[in-house]
Amino acid sequence: MVKHTERAVPDSTQVKTQYANRSQAVVDLGLEHYVMRLEVDGLCVVPPEVHGVPISIFDDMVNFLLAKAEQLVGCKFSLDKGPHAEVAFQSSQSRSGLAEDPSKITQFLIQQLCGEHRMFRDLAINATAIALMRHLIGSKVMRFSSNNSFIKWQGDFGYGPSLGLHADQSALPLPWGRTALTANTNWCLTDYTLDGGAFAFVPGSHRFACRPEFPRAVEQAVPVEAPKGSLIVFHGATWHGAYPRKIPGMRISIANYYRHMMVNSQEEYRNSFDRALAQDCEDPELFRALSGFKDEFPYATQSQPIPKVVERAALPER
Repeated sequence: MVKHTERAVPDSTQVKTQYANRSQAVVDLGLEHYVMRLEVDGLCVVPPEVHGVPISIFDDMVNFLLAKAEQLVGCKFSLDKGPHAEVAFQSSQSRSGLAEDPSKITQFLIQQLCGEHRMFRDLAINATAIALMRHLIGSKVMRFSSNNSFIKWQGDFGYGPSLGLHADQSALPLPWGRTALTANTNWCLTDYTLDGGAFAFVPGSHRFACRPEFPRAVEQAVPVEAPKGSLIVFHGATWHGAYPRKIPGMRISIANYYRHMMVNSQEEYRNSFDRALAQDCEDPELFRALSGFKDEFPYATQSQPIPKVVERAALPER
C-alpha cells in the first residue's frame, strides 16, 4: 500500500486527456487504474494477480540471487540474516552519493540478469510491465536500459539523510516534458515495509519536471509498502530512493529499467548480448526489438549509401 500525503493533482480535464491516450494493450490487460495512478502520482503498484507472474517464480529468483550473491561476495546469504560474514566495499568501489564510509553501505547490485537465466528474460518482457512502460515512453521507441537486482540487508544508514532521492532521467538536460525519457520497474522479491527498507518516492514529483530539491524532497517522501510479488512502476522524472532497512534480514528486488531509444543505455545489448539467449524467452521477437538489435544507431561502419560516378558511353562529336 502506498502511503499518500496531501498534494496538488492535475485538473480533471488534463487527467482525462492523458488517460484517453492509453494503448490497446492497456485496455486488453485491464490496466486503466494503474495508468491513472502513473499520471497522478508518477508511480503505481501492480499486484501479482494482475501481472500474472506466479509467486513460485519469485521464490526461484530469490534462491538464484542468494546463490549468486554468495558466489560474488564470498560468504553465504540468507533471507533471515543477510550476509553471514562482515562485508565491506573497498573505498575505490563506493558509488558516488552513498556513505563516505564504505562499511555503512549495506546493498549492492547484481547486474546483467538477462544473461544469467531465462526467468529474468521473461520478467523483462512481462506483458503488464511492457504495456505500462510503453504508455510512459512510447511503443516504437522504447528499449531496454538495464536489468539488475538490488541485494539489501540491515543497516541504519542506507542512503543516508537524503534517502538517495533522485530522478532516473536526471542526466538528461532540462526542460523535461510529460513523456518519460526513461522509466523503471521494481519487482518486489520480498515484502516491502518501512522498517524493511521500503522504496521511497514523492507523489506527483514527475510533474515538477526537474531534479529533486532538498530538503523538500525528503520532507515529502513517502514509503511504498507492498507484499512480495508486487510490481512497482514509475516515471523517469519521479523523485525516488529508499529507506534504510532497520530489521534483520534482506530486501531483494529486480530493477528492469527502460529508455527512449535516443537515450544512452546503461547496459550494452545491441553488440554484446548473446543472440542465442535472446531466442530463449517467452517472446523472442519482442526481446530482440527491446534490445535494439536492428536499430540504425549507433552505427559501427558506414551505414548510409554513397553515390558512385555513373559510367556513360562517350558522346559522339558534332
